[in-house]
Amino acid sequence: MMEAKRYHPLHILFDLIIQVKHLFFPTLILFVFNYDSPNEFVTYGRIVYFIYVTGMLVYLVLKWASYKYRLDDTSFHLYGGVFTKKKQTIPFTKIQNVNRHKTVLHRILKVTSIRFETGMVGDDSTVEFAVISLKEADRLEAYTKQAVRLEKETEVEGKAGDVTSSEEIGTPYTAPERIIHFTPTKKEIIKASFTSFSFLGMITLLVWAYFKVTDYIDVEEQVVGIYSLITSSWTLITLTVVGLLVLSIGFGMVTTYIRYGKYEISSDHERIYIAKGVIEETAFSIAKERVQAIKIKQSLLKRMLGLAEVKLTVVGGNSDSDKDKQDISSLYPFLPVKRAYEMISEILPAYEVTEEMTSLPIQSLWVRLVRSSWIWIVGTGALAYFKPNIWGWEQAWWIISIALTLFVLVLEVIEFYNTQYTLNDHFIQFQTGSLTTTLFVSKREKIIEVNVKRDLIQKQLGLASIKTVNRAKPVSHKGVTDVPIELAERFYQWYMGRRKEIKVK
Repeated sequence: MMEAKRYHPLHILFDLIIQVKHLFFPTLILFVFNYDSPNEFVTYGRIVYFIYVTGMLVYLVLKWASYKYRLDDTSFHLYGGVFTKKKQTIPFTKIQNVNRHKTVLHRILKVTSIRFETGMVGDDSTVEFAVISLKEADRLEAYTKQAVRLEKETEVEGKAGDVTSSEEIGTPYTAPERIIHFTPTKKEIIKASFTSFSFLGMITLLVWAYFKVTDYIDVEEQVVGIYSLITSSWTLITLTVVGLLVLSIGFGMVTTYIRYGKYEISSDHERIYIAKGVIEETAFSIAKERVQAIKIKQSLLKRMLGLAEVKLTVVGGNSDSDKDKQDISSLYPFLPVKRAYEMISEILPAYEVTEEMTSLPIQSLWVRLVRSSWIWIVGTGALAYFKPNIWGWEQAWWIISIALTLFVLVLEVIEFYNTQYTLNDHFIQFQTGSLTTTLFVSKREKIIEVNVKRDLIQKQLGLASIKTVNRAKPVSHKGVTDVPIELAERFYQWYMGRRKEIKVK
């Protein structure tokens, strides 16, 4: 057991920077735009401003002095509150993901941030250290891992009443050797920059900069003049287009490298580790036992380039943003397909991914075409009623109707051929999607609920729809429509066999 410790003193600096950001515009208004204004509103505003800044500085110091943390054999103990004291206890066994993040300022000051995510809700969902020394972060992570490991060993050995001492936990912990599975090459970074369309970010940046500048300076005449100059000569047009293209490609490569240049996927026998970032570094780990399913996603462009994104459905985790959740669940968005399959076997040997799957029967295509016909009916009805006049052509509506029909039919046919499935002793695997496909793999013991449904048309043609439910946040629902009824019956019986695999602790 360790004594209660205060958080790193640099907490004050980081909190102060956040407050400075909030005060940026009030500072501009009170001291820049109105620096010599005699207005009473400005005068009183400055008084309130200085009172607030003084109070804020005092509060930040008191906050740092009153917040402490302590670790014992089994839990985090957090103490805090400037005016109202509170205490939190978070067991190590509830920790599911460990995330680290280093901003530019963290790197300059040689510190990091670390967050221990749990499956709980509310204030106890995470234990976060926004600023912590690298040595202390390593110590906390190793300490929690060792405590959980010793507790599991005690449970397995059945040593009832034999409590592990703090001296045992405090002994040096040798981290399991990690195996590095993937780091992107330069060629893969270039592929990723085109596949992610990051080169289009240059256009977005220019548009954003233009509107920001026009808020303060009238540059419309200058822009019109530059445009007229460029369009006056084919040579200038060509040079401008080529220049923008080169800049966009360069911008895309740089931004992609900053995000994925130092990407590394590794694992030991317990956890999966992902590290990334050139300027701002992020590292997080996922417990293998928390993985509920695997998804391999491919857009049309990725299929053409032979790339795929491997995503993990993980139970627990309480990231503050959708971006964090996306990053944590994704191994790497631009993996070569063959390497993706190999990596799944290396990282999660308990999972099996096969390329041999069964296609849907032809009856499924007819059902899908009938089901999607309502889109054509509603769309054609709306076009016939409004009869839009496009480029002076009054009969354009029926051309649009035909195009809509062909578009819907093509998507349904593509999805029919892309949809495949397989079911073996312990796994279910199926692929769905039209332009973007998703290959889903899950173990029977990880599925918490299944569903088999049949509508009137499916009953007539001997078809059904199946669905699986896995634990996640939010709960993951995946399924396949219009499969043979024989598969649906086998699927239900297959899931009933799960009883043999359930272990009651």
